[in-house]
Formats: sequence, structure tokens, C-alpha cells
Amino acid sequence: MATTGPPLARLLHRLAECPPDFLLPVGDIDVVALACDHLRALDVSIPGAKERRTVASLSNEMRRLVPIVLWLLRDDWFLIRPELAKPTWALLHSEALSKLAKLVRVEAIVGDPDRREELVRICLNALDLVPEGESSVQAADRLTTLDSVERERVIRETRKAEARAREIREAMAKKRAEEAAARYSRE
Repeated sequence: MATTGPPLARLLHRLAECPPDFLLPVGDIDVVALACDHLRALDVSIPGAKERRTVASLSNEMRRLVPIVLWLLRDDWFLIRPELAKPTWALLHSEALSKLAKLVRVEAIVGDPDRREELVRICLNALDLVPEGESSVQAADRLTTLDSVERERVIRETRKAEARAREIREAMAKKRAEEAAARYSRE
């Protein structure tokens, strides 16, 4: 059962104010150091070398997204909850973030209101939290509504269905033309 988290508006505002330093190209930010710094702020121990290598080996897209996530989670609401350290570390190399990073540029995540909300909700979901004032069902429904990965899947399926319908229409038109030609040649 999800726990009540911070107000959504607070996190959306924080993400909208993400400093440009967190949007720097890959290589300009030491993601592992930033992640370990976040854990120090939570007053928990730093993961071992193996766990740090997991974060160090993230894709370029993820290494651009993780600093933004860490900026978001540096909010005071999270910093007084050291029990969130383990799920936060898992979030940094989660499949949900990885899929989002492949589809959406970090500039859009910070600049577009829907993408900001999507990232906030992905983070809250990974931490087993729901925005203040929402039920688990409402939070899950809103995340599904904003889900870039799901939207991309639906678009791909729609394109496939449209291509298949076009093939069928073309085959039917060809068959009608052949039948008309056969009738014409008999007359």
C-alpha cells in the first residue's frame, strides 16, 4: 500500500526550477558522485563499489536523466526520510526511468508540464508514494495517462493497424480491378 507523499504541485514547481547545471551533457556531471552525495544528505551509508558501478554504467540517456531525478529528490520532504534511500538507489537504474530516458529528452522533461508530471509520478511510484490528496488508484490512473512509453506503444500499434488496413484496401481494389477487367474482356 502506497504511503502519502509530498504535494504534487510542490514537486512540479521544484522540477520546473531545475538548475541548468543538471542538464549538462554526459560526462560533465559525475552521476555516481551526485548519487552518493544524495545518500549522504539522507544520512545513510554509501553503496559498495559494485552498486556504484551499476550507476556508472548507465546509458547516456540515463546519465542525463539521473541528475534531474536527484535534483527532484533533494527536496526537504525526501531528505528527512532515510528509509527512502534504498528505493531511491533502485530508482536510479530502474526500467521505468530507462524507458522514459530513451523516449524523452531531458530538456522536455524539465520544460514540458506533462513530462514533468510524468517524471514526478514515476519517481513517487518507485518510492511507493502517492501525491498528497490522491488515492493509489488515482495516482496510478494519472501515471498511466501520462505514460510516454505506453503512448509510444499505442502509436506503433496504430501505425501497424493502419498499414495493415491500407494493404487490405489495396488488395481489395486490385481484386476489384482484376474482376472488372475479366468481366470487360468477356463482354
